[in-house]
Amino acid sequence: MAGQGSGGNVLAAICSIFIPGLGQLVQGRIFMALLFFVVTCVSYALGATVILFFMWIVGGIFHLWSIIDAARFS
Repeated sequence: MAGQGSGGNVLAAICSIFIPGLGQLVQGRIFMALLFFVVTCVSYALGATVILFFMWIVGGIFHLWSIIDAARFS
């Protein structure tokens, strides 16, 4: 990768929009990819319950964080 703002980072950020952590996986950062994917998916799944509806917010924050992290990776 050429660094922040490169075409690779843009592609990684676009990948993370659809599946959280996919951008990190494209960049070769397997641990971060798994972390973002698992935390986001678990948060969204817990948010589907009536009692833990606020977990949608946590999932959304982690999803947005994965997109920004993929875009800013150098």
